[in-house]
Formats: sequence, structure tokens, C-alpha cells
Amino acid sequence: MRIPMPLIVFVAGLLLTALGLLAYFAFAPADERSWTAFIPAIWGVPIMGCAIVSLFTRKLRKHAMHVVAILALLGVIAPLARFFGQVGKPDFEFGAAAVTILLMALICAVLLFFAIVSFINARRERKAASKLMHKAEG
Repeated sequence: MRIPMPLIVFVAGLLLTALGLLAYFAFAPADERSWTAFIPAIWGVPIMGCAIVSLFTRKLRKHAMHVVAILALLGVIAPLARFFGQVGKPDFEFGAAAVTILLMALICAVLLFFAIVSFINARRERKAASKLMHKAEG
């Protein structure tokens, strides 16, 4: 059974949004909360939006999925750059913020993997359909 890509994208966006909300409301005491804890949610909302667009607008599906791939790639690079920039500091603490950063990168990496596989499959399907069209014409 093949899971539709918009569903995978929506779930990834939902996980990122939940992670951001959890990081803000559950991981930090009220007096130490920072808006940066919302970054996974800020990333997740447009990803969910792209999933919704791709479900309801067939013409825009390809473009929405490309936007998702870009967001996923940036969602891997940015948190890892931040994490590795923090690791070298003497006051680095592997706490909730580090876990949040790594979870965001992991969710985005999995999403990017599925996006790449989806693009490869779509290209194969287009080639196969093109060959069938040429055979039918000839």
C-alpha cells in the first residue's frame, strides 16, 4: 500500500507544529520561555498548508511539493547548523532545546527523503506514460 504524499507532508507538518508548541509550553519554565521554541511550529504550518493545497488543487500539487522539499531541506540544514554551533560552546547543555532542534532536523530529514522518493516515482510514471503514448501513436 502506497501512502499519498500529501498525507505524509501533512503529518510531518503536524508533528513539527506539535513539537514547537510542546517546546514552548512544556519544555521551558514560564519565566524562561523564548519565541524561538516556536520555530518548529513556524516551519510546520506552511508545510501543512502545502499539503492542503496539493490535496485540493491538482494543478498546484507539483509546485506545493517542491516548496515542501525546500522547506524540508532548510529544516535539516538550519537546526543542525545551530546545534553544531552550540555544541562547541563551554556552556552547552544537552537539554530540551537541543532535543527540539534535533527532532526538527530528523522530522525534516524524513520528509525530505519521502519528497525525493516521490519526485523519482513521479518522473518514472511520466516516462512510462510517455512511452505508452508513443506506442499507441505508432
